[in-house]
Amino acid sequence: MSNFNLSHHFLIAMPAMQDPYFAKTLTYICEHSDQGAMGIVVNRPISLTVGELFEQIKVPLQDGDRGRELVHFGGPVQTDRGFVLHEPKGRWQSTLAINDKVGLTTSKDILQAVGEGNGPENLLITLGYAGWEQGQLESELAQNAWLTVAADEHILFDMPAEERYAAAMAKLGVDYATLSEEAGHA
Repeated sequence: MSNFNLSHHFLIAMPAMQDPYFAKTLTYICEHSDQGAMGIVVNRPISLTVGELFEQIKVPLQDGDRGRELVHFGGPVQTDRGFVLHEPKGRWQSTLAINDKVGLTTSKDILQAVGEGNGPENLLITLGYAGWEQGQLESELAQNAWLTVAADEHILFDMPAEERYAAAMAKLGVDYATLSEEAGHA
């Protein structure tokens, strides 16, 4: 399994996933290499609004509609740090270009641009991220912990958080209700 790359793919947690951080989650993989993987959970909004976050970091926010959006739990690693998944990828101080459309930025300059109304049109702000050490994600895939499917920006940025998991499943032609908690191996 070492020759495949799941960057710009969704990980869909299988029904048997018991880990409270990942049960029933949809995770967008930002980077995957032989060194490990990094992703953002995209269907777990928290009670903090974008407006409240901007107040906390003392960045003015002009767009009231954006201020009502919810910040998401991006994963259990560095939950005190913000991550902005966005389209288009743009040029910010600290951006990981996932592909030619999507980027992940951790520098404050993107938030300042959003506050001024000059940031990316499509974005998802999270606290924390999901990380896997070398071989860990491959092992979890071999244990049938996750389904994978190519990511879709429409699911990421246009759908409500509560619809993203089912939409990713539908891309596979799978209905969550029909999945078994038991997996077989051929």
